[in-house]
Amino acid sequence: MTDALASQPTDRADFLVVSGMSGAGRSTAANVLEDHGWYVVDNLPPQLIPAMAVLAKRARDEGAGDLRIAAVVDVRARPFSAELRDGLAAVREHGWHPQLMFLDATDEALVRRFESVRRPHPLQRDGRLLDGIQAERELLRDLRADAHVVIDTSGLNVHQLARKLTPIVGVTGGPALRLAVMSFGFKYGVPLDADFVFDMRFLPNPFWVPELRPLTGVDAPVSEYVLSQEGAGSFIDRVVSLMEPVTAGYRREGRRYATLAVGCTGGKHRSVAVAEALAERLAGGDVASFVVHRDLGRE
Repeated sequence: MTDALASQPTDRADFLVVSGMSGAGRSTAANVLEDHGWYVVDNLPPQLIPAMAVLAKRARDEGAGDLRIAAVVDVRARPFSAELRDGLAAVREHGWHPQLMFLDATDEALVRRFESVRRPHPLQRDGRLLDGIQAERELLRDLRADAHVVIDTSGLNVHQLARKLTPIVGVTGGPALRLAVMSFGFKYGVPLDADFVFDMRFLPNPFWVPELRPLTGVDAPVSEYVLSQEGAGSFIDRVVSLMEPVTAGYRREGRRYATLAVGCTGGKHRSVAVAEALAERLAGGDVASFVVHRDLGRE
């Protein structure tokens, strides 16, 4: 992370740059930001970011004291990595607290989305769709590494992505660390943005209990079944103990968002029940936990 992206609390950030892979959800992120009172500028060239900061500061000085700015930039504004770093440094000099959010997704998910809307990739030219995606991923590699927050949207529809973004961008003030506890199914892939991954397949699968099969981990019978299994309680206790020094260290280092992923085979029973239990246990003090069930409903 460069000096221009020195860590600031997401709830303190007032100038957010949103970038990422084409098809990964930048438009959805822009809509969520607008819904929560951010002034959003779409497809802003990076070289204009300092000018935007000056104009917004003038508006804030003239009475818009709670103004928060979001600039959406994409690969069409290339080359921009160096310009973006310089722009964020200039934004900080004008008294703002900038952050960079990067939206990502797997190649498979991006191919599926582009094919569903029947549009070419911006960098595809005369090649295949996958060629354009891979060219963009290489172009954005350093930018992704610089990002303060990386969001994997691979298994999320627009509504799920909006729910995941809201605790990050929609609240001012509040806890020092926002912890997403995500359930997922291994057969759909491990989340790209997971900081910690835990495997619940050591527990008996409710799928093989006929009366529990149609239910999910948010239903009481399944939750009680999963959490009563040998090893489930001690696992949750140890994860909570493990996360105590981790969350404290994140707060000291200025990191304000993290994802703990809990997986089982399909993301329907065991991981869902354990994610709900962990989120409840991990919340409190400087930590606000929330649950994202990435693959619930896919079966």
